[in-house]
Amino acid sequence: MLEIPSMKPRCTPAEWQARIDLAACYRLVDLYGMSDMMANHISAHVPGEPGAFLINAYGMMYEEITASSLVKVNLAGEILAKPDFGELDYGINRAGYVIHSAIHEARPEVACIIHTHAWASMAVSALQCGLLPVTQTAMRFLKVRYHDYQGVVLDDAEKASLIGDLGTSEVLILRNHGAIVTGRTVGEAFNWAHRLELACRTQLAAMATNSPFVPVPQPVLEATWNNYQRGTRRPYGLMEWPALLRKLDRLDPGYRT
Repeated sequence: MLEIPSMKPRCTPAEWQARIDLAACYRLVDLYGMSDMMANHISAHVPGEPGAFLINAYGMMYEEITASSLVKVNLAGEILAKPDFGELDYGINRAGYVIHSAIHEARPEVACIIHTHAWASMAVSALQCGLLPVTQTAMRFLKVRYHDYQGVVLDDAEKASLIGDLGTSEVLILRNHGAIVTGRTVGEAFNWAHRLELACRTQLAAMATNSPFVPVPQPVLEATWNNYQRGTRRPYGLMEWPALLRKLDRLDPGYRT
């Protein structure tokens, strides 16, 4: 076990709660099979500190992320606070900073951003057809946005096209790469990520049968998509996030430390 001193005395109550929720999200992404060892990143803004956000220390597995292990950075990439990692002295991933700082700056209403290399969404990202509305779950992503691959996201110059392609959407499929989802809460972002991966898995399973898809009329697709939109239903994560935290507390409450 990596011994990390608690950051709780150095945080406001609001920041500490954000750390708990974000650490839980890392654990849940791993639990539901959407992690890629220590690659990828999930971030959450720091309540009451515009421009500051929390992100994982580069070198830790998702399953060992805790509230105290998260690193606080600003939009310029400067580290504002991090725990003592001892000789490991972890920093942050450059690609993580570029992606997350761009979105947090352009979309201040976004509280959480999840970037994944989950297997099904990666596979769909490489298909010319993209994500198809062949199931009710996938119809939620009827108007999903796409971003063409430009190499590993290390250059600030890619921020503009990344933000332009995301627009006001919650989901951006990164062609030949993976996916980005956003949420106004951590629970909402996790909901989007889970449903996106489920939609991609079911599409790939259906495609593997080499049988024709059952067509759904466009008006039905549009009406179903509209049912999933903000303002037509309660916010995603509102009901399931507390239940997911209870699930984690039963399995491994160490994320709270």
